[in-house]
Parts: sequence; structure tokens; C-alpha cells
Amino acid sequence: MDVQFTPEEIAFRNEVRTFLENEYPAELRGKYSRDEYSKEDFLLWQKTLHKRGWGAPAWPKKYGGTGWTATQRYIFQEECARAETLPIPPFGMSMLAPVLMAFASEEQKAHYLPRIIDGTDFWCQGYSEPGAGSDLASLKTKAERVGDHYIINGQKTWTTLGHFADWIFVLCRTDPTAKKPQEGISFILVDMKTPGVEVRPIITMDGGHEVNETWFTDVKVPVANLVGKENEGWTYAKYLLAHERTGIAGVARSKKGIERLREIASVELDQGQPIIRNSDFARKISELEIDLTALEYTELRTLARESQGKGPGPESSILKIKGTEIQQRITELTLEAVGVYGAPYFRGFPQDGDNQHPIGPDYAHLTAPTYANMRKTSIYGGSNEIQHNIIAKMVLGL
Repeated sequence: MDVQFTPEEIAFRNEVRTFLENEYPAELRGKYSRDEYSKEDFLLWQKTLHKRGWGAPAWPKKYGGTGWTATQRYIFQEECARAETLPIPPFGMSMLAPVLMAFASEEQKAHYLPRIIDGTDFWCQGYSEPGAGSDLASLKTKAERVGDHYIINGQKTWTTLGHFADWIFVLCRTDPTAKKPQEGISFILVDMKTPGVEVRPIITMDGGHEVNETWFTDVKVPVANLVGKENEGWTYAKYLLAHERTGIAGVARSKKGIERLREIASVELDQGQPIIRNSDFARKISELEIDLTALEYTELRTLARESQGKGPGPESSILKIKGTEIQQRITELTLEAVGVYGAPYFRGFPQDGDNQHPIGPDYAHLTAPTYANMRKTSIYGGSNEIQHNIIAKMVLGL
């Protein structure tokens, strides 16, 4: 594997960097690092990219994407992380879209894909349930076919950004008599404005509102919203999860996180000296950087595989495990570096009125909430324990 960039790729990096410096909306600058973004902010960034022709970096040209090589996509992600842009919400762009391209009807592709790329439809995911998280196949939300509609009843949980979403893709049980739990599941697209859909906020321990419960009570959905074949949704779900796990690795954002950690450790003091001079702390950062470099090479190998027309394999599970572990360790060391200034700063619940003003330097204010929030990364997208089982089966043949 050649890891040297060609002159053309270096020129592309410069093009992306210039675009971000000149075209990234001024009103969005700094919002990602401050954790202060809204649906409108996501849409503004998506529309800015779409105007440039970069609205779907990973899509083939036939569906309106850039047609970029794996290396170009990698460079784009690195530059966006470097500029601390808002991420592109993955639910429509990186998770649903590959499923539609692989399994949907031509009519569905023609309708939904352009609306994802131009920001018309904001999507969320309806997978996990209170009793079906890592054991997703035990889901109970059911869709009963009545004529040319499905009637959906049930509950989904941890619906990230569901309060922003226009549409949700839902795994439903359409054959309760199936012999295996993985059978009898279908993949259905639901308009969030449909009567009977209710989104209830889940306020996390840091006081933030990112996830939700989504309830379905006699929700009437056209059969035309079924993706692929009835009762074969588990196949599509696994396909989607493989793409999700690759994206969860977050190598580029982690590189930025370590850079920020080094900056903080160069300012915060330990017995009158910058913490970065503490040999034990410096060792922790170095070990983290070594692990991230190894993960980066694994990601590059995965991208090389994709460039050959091969879909994500067991490497996606490796990326998911190590990527989330590294993300969590970055937040742990950052919290350690800011010391007492990292005392939890909660955003405040609605009934609490105005938030208390935090103390200490600005870079310390969100270290504790970020640390708490990142505990989830080793669970969502299929827990890391499940990923170890996948690797044992697919790589080691156990």
C-alpha cells in the first residue's frame, strides 16, 4: 500500500483547504467545538457543500456524488477535522444512502437520494429499542400489512437527532412467526410528520438533548416505503451497520482531539511546569498517538479495499473498536489535563432557568460533559463486545 500522496492529491488537499478557509459559513465557525449547533446549522453546511458540488463526498457520480477516490475522501475528512467544521450527519448520507443504492427500487433512489444530498430531508435511525440494543434481532416494533399500507406500532430509543429529523428508517417485525429472530424483519421509511409518530426527548447526564425516544402508535405508512423485499430487512440492517462502524472510527477528528490535548497540556501546570513535561502524562499521549497511527493505517487499508469495489469487511469492526477506545481515552486525558476546571458543567434542564456561568478557561468548560457523552461510543453501532465476536467469527473462524 502506497501512503505517499501524489502531486494531484496534494493539489486537491490545497483546494479543499482553500474552500474551507473561504467558504465555510462564518456563523458556523467554532460551533462544533462549543457543541452549539442546530438543525439549521447542519442544513446550512450541507447546502454550502451541495452548491460547490461536494454534497455527497462518498457517493458515485451517477447518484449526484463527487465520485472521489478513497484517498480524496480521506483528505477531505482530514481537512474538515482540521478546520473543525460541523460533521455531515451520517444517517441519510452515510448510512441510509448506501442501502438505497444497493437495495432500493429505481423510483425510491430517484426520489430520496437527491433530497438527501440537497438537504431537503434530514434523517434519523430507528433501530434500537428498550429491549433490543446489542441484541437488535429481538426487536418488537411491528408493522402489520393492511391493504397497500403498513400499520406500525412500537417504540425506538436512543434516536439521535430525532427531534431534527424529517424522516426515519425503521426496522420493523413484519412476520412474528418467523423461526429465527433475524427473519421476519423489514426495512421501512417513515415520514416523521405521519400521525402517530411521537418524539420524546432523553436528557443525558450532561444536560444535553441529542437522543430521543420515538413512539409509533397506529402509524400508517405506504407499502411503497418498504426498501427491498419484505422480511429481508436484517440483510439491509447488517449492510448499513458495516458502513456505520467504519464511520464511527473518526480518525481525522481524533487527530484533531490529540492536537487540542497537547495544546491544553502545554498550558495547564503540574507543580509549576506544563503537564506535557510530566513524563507519565507525556507517555500516555505518546501511546495514544501510536495507537491512532495504527488505526489510521487500518482505515487506509479499508479505503483501498473500497477503491477496488469491495464493501466493508471485518475491518469495520476493528475500526469501530479501536476508534471508540481512542476517542474515549482522548476525553479521559483531556479531563485529566484540565484538573479541577473539569468539574462537570451541565447545560441545565429547561426548568432550571439560566445556566450557571462556568469557571476556568474556555477550553475546560465542556471537558466533563464530553467525557460523559463519549462513554456511549463503545456501545452504539453494535457494542464493542459484539464486534469482538464478529472478528472472532469472520477473521479467526471461531
